[in-house]
Amino acid sequence: MSDSPAARLQVLFEGHRLTPTQRRIAHCMVRRAADAPFLSSVELAELAGVSQPSVTRFAVALGFDGYPALRRHLREVTPAEPGTEADLNEYQQAVEAEIENLRHLAELLADPGPVERAGHLLAASRPLPVLGLRAAASQAYGFSYFAAKVHPDVRLLDEGGTMLADRIDAAVRAGATALLCFALPRHPREVVEALEYARAAGLTVVTVADSAFAPVAAHSDLLLPAAVGTGLAFDTACAPMLLGRVLLEALCDGLPDAQARLEEFDVGAAERGLFVE
Repeated sequence: MSDSPAARLQVLFEGHRLTPTQRRIAHCMVRRAADAPFLSSVELAELAGVSQPSVTRFAVALGFDGYPALRRHLREVTPAEPGTEADLNEYQQAVEAEIENLRHLAELLADPGPVERAGHLLAASRPLPVLGLRAAASQAYGFSYFAAKVHPDVRLLDEGGTMLADRIDAAVRAGATALLCFALPRHPREVVEALEYARAAGLTVVTVADSAFAPVAAHSDLLLPAAVGTGLAFDTACAPMLLGRVLLEALCDGLPDAQARLEEFDVGAAERGLFVE
């Protein structure tokens, strides 16, 4: 397990039965792991969108006397490192934060079991619906674009609205057994509802999300976390994108004819002059 601030927080929260509000606070703290030991209860409540008493109850649920005790613990296990970020401008800090997110992802992938399981589930689903709305739409599109090179029937679900449930139903009728979801903050309510609907329809839901405490976690059969960067005006998603490519590799491993399909595509692309060398 990584010794990053986010990883230490994940370990602290594991094994506790948290309410939805408390999971929201935990999710917020993981996303702001470097700042968490220095946030007041009021600041944390504002960032998580909850009440200040909810933050106090959250600390008690973790076994502390109150939020000050939790903050003292975080400061003890996450000592400040002066002179590191202070020497970097905000753009460099954003890059360094993403590098840390990628290191954490590398630590998680030391156990390839969850990704391998996800790859087999996705490879076996014909068709394979891939869901991603709003901020996650580009992740779903990128995965679908490459997956279609090796999988015979990939169906991109990147638009919400009343037709979304219809498209899930159509995939189930056509034989789908699994759905892949990319879920990034801010999490649309529509995604949570779509995952609930998909599971009720009998699909196994595999989700790539920014945290194990994301709102979609309770509606996923297999959740693969990859943190996003929060240092800029808009979140950065290097780790989720890379995890999507890792999933593509696992998907190929589950498709015996994947290599043949790729070679066939390359031959066709060369004949058509599709790419400029």
